Amino acid sequence: MIVPREAQTPAAVAEHYDELDPFYREVWGEHVHHGLWQSGRETPAEAVEALIAHLASTLELQPGQHICDVGCGYGATAEWLARRYAVRVTGVTLSSAQLRQAQARSAASSLLHFSRQDWLENDFEDQTFDHVIAIESSEHMTDKQHFFDEAFRTLRPGGRFAVYAWLARNGARPWEERYLLEPICREGRLPGMGSEAEYRAWAGKAGFVVDGFEDLSTRVRRTWALCTGRVARKLLTHPQYRRYLLDAHARNRIFALSVPRIWIAYLTGSMRYGLLTAHKPR
Repeated sequence: MIVPREAQTPAAVAEHYDELDPFYREVWGEHVHHGLWQSGRETPAEAVEALIAHLASTLELQPGQHICDVGCGYGATAEWLARRYAVRVTGVTLSSAQLRQAQARSAASSLLHFSRQDWLENDFEDQTFDHVIAIESSEHMTDKQHFFDEAFRTLRPGGRFAVYAWLARNGARPWEERYLLEPICREGRLPGMGSEAEYRAWAGKAGFVVDGFEDLSTRVRRTWALCTGRVARKLLTHPQYRRYLLDAHARNRIFALSVPRIWIAYLTGSMRYGLLTAHKPR
């Protein structure tokens, strides 16, 4: 696993998303995750929804099922699933800024519930959920094995677990780790970035049966070309973005460097993006 030189705590992750709240919503959008380009002709908004739809199809969601969205962000993905599949979604986030946006959605739907808590110390009872999903949140977990263990504990027998994850290339070379992967972890407040092999091992140790893994790297990397362009335009046209980058008190301003770095990591194959699916035996 790629581990940053500076330890990243849950508090640092929360601060990252709270401080960069306007940046994320303006540059990345309300879903705060990759888009999935299947035909190559999708708009960014269509690609973002395609990523959720692909997950829903994989899980074969049924009306009335209860889903936990680990690292739910602003609640947009949970709202999309509840509206289209009539499922109940419980979301957790570390960020106060994200929770405020998510709770505005839950106020309009009895199918949605959100709370601010650390998944690794969650208060859910055993066998609460039919499905547990994590869309680009496992990277922020300080203990990856415990992340899988908690998913297994809170799932009902037969329940399914689906994880979209940022991954390091298996056997990343020293230059990839030094110039791309370690800085991405440090700048993005990721306590560690695992590989496909490690994710499979953590799932198995937790008790899951791994159903499959899809490498979607080439179908999602356009996200970062778009984000890099958006950041560049914001810097050119919005003085507040330039002031933020020069503000010595802005602890997370360095993340602006990670936007093009992540794009390069995808182009070189140093970084991968995958969907791991597993189930809890009956």
